[in-house]
Amino acid sequence: MPGSAKAMTVATVAALVAVTAYTVTLGGSGWLWFAWVVLGLVTIGTASTQRN
Repeated sequence: MPGSAKAMTVATVAALVAVTAYTVTLGGSGWLWFAWVVLGLVTIGTASTQRN
């Protein structure tokens, strides 16, 4: 996996941890989860196009 795909994966996992912590602490936010899903889809797209 190229460097940019690894960076996106790390950012996605970090965002998941942050959104989960926010949800547990302050309550759920649909927009945060929506944003995380979009980030996850972009990460999957990046990883699939740079796969060699």
